[in-house]
Amino acid sequence: MASMQNTIIPGCEICDSYLFLCGETELRDGFRVALYVIGLAYCFVGLSAITARFFLSMENVVKQSRRVVVIDPHSNTEIVNHVKIWNYTIADITLLAFGTSFPQISLATIDAIRNIGNLYAGGLGPGTLVGSAAFDLFPIHAVCVVVPKAGEVKKISDIGVWLVELFWSFWAYIWLYIILEVWTPNVITLWESLLTVLQFGLLLAHAYAQDKRWPYLSLPLSRTERPEDWVPQEPASCKHENIVYDEHSEIPGVNTNENKNRGIVDIFSIHSEIGPGTNAFTMNTLMIDTRIAGSAYQKVPANDDIDESSGEKNHKEMLVADTHVFALWKRQFLDALTLESKEARKVNNIYLRIARILWQLLLAPWKLLFAFVPPHHIAHGWIAFICSLIFISGIAYVVTQLTDLISCVTGINSYVIAFTALASGTSWPDLVASKIAAERQTTADSAIANITCSNSVNIYVGIGIPWLIDTAYNFVAYGEPLRIQNAEGLSFSLLVFFSTSVGCIAVLVIRRVILGGELGGPRFWAWVTSVYFMLLWITFLVLSSLKVCGII
Repeated sequence: MASMQNTIIPGCEICDSYLFLCGETELRDGFRVALYVIGLAYCFVGLSAITARFFLSMENVVKQSRRVVVIDPHSNTEIVNHVKIWNYTIADITLLAFGTSFPQISLATIDAIRNIGNLYAGGLGPGTLVGSAAFDLFPIHAVCVVVPKAGEVKKISDIGVWLVELFWSFWAYIWLYIILEVWTPNVITLWESLLTVLQFGLLLAHAYAQDKRWPYLSLPLSRTERPEDWVPQEPASCKHENIVYDEHSEIPGVNTNENKNRGIVDIFSIHSEIGPGTNAFTMNTLMIDTRIAGSAYQKVPANDDIDESSGEKNHKEMLVADTHVFALWKRQFLDALTLESKEARKVNNIYLRIARILWQLLLAPWKLLFAFVPPHHIAHGWIAFICSLIFISGIAYVVTQLTDLISCVTGINSYVIAFTALASGTSWPDLVASKIAAERQTTADSAIANITCSNSVNIYVGIGIPWLIDTAYNFVAYGEPLRIQNAEGLSFSLLVFFSTSVGCIAVLVIRRVILGGELGGPRFWAWVTSVYFMLLWITFLVLSSLKVCGII
């Protein structure tokens, strides 16, 4: 890919950069922009395609448990329990928030690596992350508030943890404004970037202390008792109207007959309880596909006696794994090449069948590429989790190149593209995750926690690490800090975001006081709230774009 440069001719500017072929520069600017925009949209389709596989791997990572043996004081017998390793709150902040924000984080990191050696930081990463924060807070809240069924109200059960996460989310943007405009205006020093990254650790520690109700470090707020079925199971005979994810379909939100007999994969089942005597590997293999044997999804039997030795259990479970893992991997490639299943052929509506085939055809290259991701049953999902992140990073790299080309050809400020198109496209996993939580969970904790935690991760990790890379290089190579292009415009966007955020949180508080919960409630007021959140987002986009373009 050629480096970005403009050749200035009296009266016009010609973009000499190209994506694949130098002949692209001979095309008309309008046609070039259309091609690059289509390419950008197709990359976002790729992000949506990897989302289901990524969520499956993350679910298995968080379900990992450890074996705990206790002695019953009354009967003096051993009781074997399997306790989840991951704490609910830490899982929400780390794997969930970090994972769903990874497209933006990888994009910002790639932008920083490309700018190593320059005294000025690139604007693509910070612009995308600030724009993503606005997309998370406003449009995602707008979707989540109307997702519950009419009249159903869902509220945050652990208000203390949410307040801690909210504090660190707001402080992240205040901190960013301070280092941009107060301490060292228009420049970022090595220590400022290092402190930015370290504050993510403080967020984790404070949230964990609040979850455990440590004295002096937590707010004295009681927690509503979490229901036993954190994510209630739906009857097997029902036709699911919620988002359906299965390991052989990368299309979220498509309710087809072919999904009817497949298990629903819910990333928020990390909040369900694991009963005594349940082995972690057995939990991870409950959804193993045995269609190779001619059946639909079947559950692997998990009725071993407690008295059976753990060695024999593990041996049986490893046999199950060896039998199915490679069959599953083979099935991933077969499904990637299948445009229409047997069940889909039974649909009488020819237009619906054609639409599905076209969508599958559009997804086929992505599905074939992502079939190389190992099945999520291996190593508690860690290998699939890491491979998914690698693919996301690759897509993010292509996105940065396309964005540069669009900015080069059209002359549109890169901050404007980052605030709008990039922020919306890369925030798709956040939207999917929060929507699933708002639909399936009995409370609003994870749906809203994913939003607030993602905003914190965007600053502490998404901006902190790229700036740390550039400031460290500049400090060693030149002894100079990192200068920020259009720091005034970025600071103004932070102020607009902070002001509109106050309006958003205030409405959530009012809904909790009056309606009894942040999400759902009477349909009319749910839609009024949704429209209000979307107007806040539009306000942020318009004011921020006008400022960075120098119009206001």
